[in-house]
Amino acid sequence: MIKVHNLLKKVAVADGELEILRGINLEIKPGETLAIVGVSGSGKSTLLGLLAGLDVATGGEVSIDGVALSSLDEDARAALRAQKVGFVFQSFQLLPALNALENVMLPMELAGSADASARAREYLERVGLAHRLDHYPSQLSGGEQQRVAIARAFAARPTILFADEPTGNLDTQTGDTIIKLLFELNESEGTTLVLVTHDNRLAQACSRRVHMSNGRLEEAT
Repeated sequence: MIKVHNLLKKVAVADGELEILRGINLEIKPGETLAIVGVSGSGKSTLLGLLAGLDVATGGEVSIDGVALSSLDEDARAALRAQKVGFVFQSFQLLPALNALENVMLPMELAGSADASARAREYLERVGLAHRLDHYPSQLSGGEQQRVAIARAFAARPTILFADEPTGNLDTQTGDTIIKLLFELNESEGTTLVLVTHDNRLAQACSRRVHMSNGRLEEAT
C-alpha cells in the first residue's frame, strides 16, 4: 500500500541545514496497523506528513498504491489524498463555525459525494454521537470532538488513515475509549492505519511498531 525508499528531509537553518529524516526505508501492507513511536523531535510527524503527501521530500521516494508522489504536482497530490487518504489529528481540526454533522459532511461534499449527509449521519451514529449532530465544536468535550474527527475520517471511506497523536489531548479514560473506537472502525472498514503516538497503549494495539530516532527508523518490539 505504501512504499518508502531512501527518504530524506532537510530544512534550512541559520547555520546551514538540519537533516530531519536520514534515508528512511519502509513498506506498509494493505490493512496493516502501524505505529511510529519515538521522542519529540525525532522526525515522526515529518515522516507522517511526507507519507500523506502533505510535504515534499528532499530526496528519496514515497509511493501510495503504486503511485510515486514525486511524479505528482500539488493539485494531483491533493486529488490522491481526497480519493485515498483520511486524517485524524491531536488537535481535532474541526471547523468551529460548522456543527458536527456539517464537519463530517464537508470533505465528502468537496469530493462531490451525493450521499454526504446520509453517510455523515451513519458514521456519527457509529461513534455514538447521533444525539449531537447539531452541536458545534465549542459545545463538545475533547473526546466528543475526537469522535467527530474519527467519523469524518472514516465516512470518506479512505484506503489509508493517518493519525497524528490522536489521544494526545485526551485523559486516560477518554483516550482508551478513542483507541477502542479507532480500531473497531478500522477493522470493520479494512483501512490501512498509520499513526504517530507517544501513547504506549495505542502503539501496542497496532500489529506493527517502528521506532524513530535521530531521523532514522528501526523495527520496534
